[in-house]
Amino acid sequence: MVNKYYFINKFDTNNINNQDKQTAIIYRNYSLNKKNEDLILKIRNYCKKRNIRFYLSNNIKLSIKLNLDGAYIPSFNKDTDHLAYSYKKNFTLIGSAHNLKEIRIKERQGVKKIFISSLFKKNKNFLGINKFKILSNLTRINVVALGGVSKGNLKKLSFLDHSDFAGITFFE
Repeated sequence: MVNKYYFINKFDTNNINNQDKQTAIIYRNYSLNKKNEDLILKIRNYCKKRNIRFYLSNNIKLSIKLNLDGAYIPSFNKDTDHLAYSYKKNFTLIGSAHNLKEIRIKERQGVKKIFISSLFKKNKNFLGINKFKILSNLTRINVVALGGVSKGNLKKLSFLDHSDFAGITFFE
């Protein structure tokens, strides 16, 4: 079974309705305030109705408080304070990394899946298939491909030992 992770920064029911049960939603809006708590609850409740997992990016404490499925720790977050928190049984931490140093940090942070980027998107973190394979073999944690996955290059994921992927434009 392929797990897919869809990054959103606004609540659009049409995009969520088009997702299957293997797609998890990651709400990534780094300018959160008190009003956003209501929005996060709205997204959480909508995802629960559709039986879709829901993660909040970069706010583990709020993810626990609002009883979400888990939290996503971006590559720039190197904090380990959350290790002192207690979680519910099915709460999952996931995070992203661009290099070996960041992979080791994510391992120390206790993530269950590491999103390694960028697989296809030609940006400053571009890896390509070979570098991605090398990096993903340097950890025992489950790896998720991130960056530039499209319907056109989806078959290239079969060259990897990992079929899970994450993105934005693929799902829209």
